[in-house]
Amino acid sequence: MKVRWGLDSLEPLLRELGIAEALLVTSRRWTDLVLPVARTFDGVQRHSPAASVRAAVAAAAGADGLVAVGGGSAIDTAKAVSAETGLPVVSVPSTYSGSEWTSTFGIRDEERGVKGGGSGATLVGIVYEPLLTLSLPTGETGGTAMNALAHCAEALYVRGHNPDGDRHAISGARLIGEWLPRVLDDPEDRRARTQLMVGAAEAGEALALSGLALGHAMAQALGGRFGLPHGAANAICLPPALRFNRLVAVDALSRLGAALRGDAVERTQKLARLGGFERLRDLGVPEDELEDVAEAAAVRGGARANPRPASADEIADLLRSVW
Repeated sequence: MKVRWGLDSLEPLLRELGIAEALLVTSRRWTDLVLPVARTFDGVQRHSPAASVRAAVAAAAGADGLVAVGGGSAIDTAKAVSAETGLPVVSVPSTYSGSEWTSTFGIRDEERGVKGGGSGATLVGIVYEPLLTLSLPTGETGGTAMNALAHCAEALYVRGHNPDGDRHAISGARLIGEWLPRVLDDPEDRRARTQLMVGAAEAGEALALSGLALGHAMAQALGGRFGLPHGAANAICLPPALRFNRLVAVDALSRLGAALRGDAVERTQKLARLGGFERLRDLGVPEDELEDVAEAAAVRGGARANPRPASADEIADLLRSVW
């Protein structure tokens, strides 16, 4: 996959890839952005509901490529269109989510309150433009950066972890731990935004090389049921998942702690709190539905790839610990 930095590199990248009639897949937030695209679909919605994906597929008729601009939902929508149509995707992420690195995608069934998904997207390029993150609110900044940190943490101990993934995970964790507090303190700091995006890119590559584990399974189940922002759910779910895995992932958590300059669990909790994330109740999650969330999380791929098996009852206990 071709990776470029700076929005001015998008047009030459599209030419290099032979994409002449690109469809922009985005939300209304970015429709005024001047881009080298032939047409625009601006109906992206949070968690990529099935109806909006179908509308995007219809809008892609006649296009020879897709340019996804936005956060994880925009990129997931484009990937779902790609999987159905075979069109190549160039992602321009405006958050730190990391979705641009994987061919899998999530689609939310709003009626059933379940987030499923698929795979098979054709990813051909990424263009990182840190200036797009300057307008991110504190919650989205902190949440999507914590999602990126969760990619780093889980890449170090997921059953598919490997030396290349570990290398990117440690690099990403170090950058996120150093630069996220600076961005939250001064959102207009362009150098800090750039370094945080470099960390998120490292985290995304670690995700692509290794995969997801229990913390993400919990966050995905919460997002599917309640429509919560994926970053916020990950920020709250990562610390208890780390605590649960501490007994079987001693070396991984030690290396993560070294990258974060402290105890891995304590540092992730502190970073989450800086972004305003501490308790599920603050996101409107009802306590009497935690068992249902736990059952949904227990059967997700991330839970099955976790180094320590987790039953639905054990996951419910973890969710209660941060409720």
